[in-house]
Amino acid sequence: MVKKQDFLAFLEEILQSRTINDYCPNGLQVEASDEITKIVTGVTASQALIDEAIKRQADCLLVHHGYFWKGEDQRITGIKMRRIKALLDNGINLVAYHLPIDVHPQLGNNAQLGQQLGLVNIEAHPEVKPYGIIMQGELANPITLLNFSELINKSLKREPMHIEAQGRDLISTVAWCTGGGQNYIEQAAELNVDAFISGEISEQTTHLARELGVHYFAAGHHATERYGVKALGEYIEANTEISVEFVDVENPA
Repeated sequence: MVKKQDFLAFLEEILQSRTINDYCPNGLQVEASDEITKIVTGVTASQALIDEAIKRQADCLLVHHGYFWKGEDQRITGIKMRRIKALLDNGINLVAYHLPIDVHPQLGNNAQLGQQLGLVNIEAHPEVKPYGIIMQGELANPITLLNFSELINKSLKREPMHIEAQGRDLISTVAWCTGGGQNYIEQAAELNVDAFISGEISEQTTHLARELGVHYFAAGHHATERYGVKALGEYIEANTEISVEFVDVENPA
């Protein structure tokens, strides 16, 4: 058992969310209990994940995608009302970290994706903020486009969409930004990498990849962002008295 405020201070020391300008509030979003003994972690605070947290008798739900995004309807009605009511009725705190979980140099989504793919010499793009939002690395040995697609598929259990660029037959250097990071493709191209990976693809991404001469792989928003909050949960369990369980609510997007 850990006091809620002590737990939040512990997370803030790790994630340094106050140093990052984000699109949503980071940290405690819904307050429901003063003590934390069991945490369920997951990518998005959907009703399905809340139901799993209730089933597992958790008193804290820790996610990457929480609530109260800039520009969203501020009223607590409909789906948002039902989700928050379920949390409060069952004494479950909701804690969410968005960009801080993307960019953490060891536990973050980007760092963890690089590890999943077995990349080496991983480092952040030196000029794009927040630091760590784009990472770059290398394969131990150059591989074909087909083999690189198969590597992503095997590592993430998701077949990626590939937009091919002319003039690069092998993949050796890679940059990436998990989730909805496709708009960083131009900054990634500045690194002169062979390929750029993100979760989603936009209409203009196809044209940019071809014109920039960078292979683009869209590997799924959810699939590329499973690993940061999971790694954070494992770190919490190893360094506190709190029990932590990761629940992966499947999402094809």
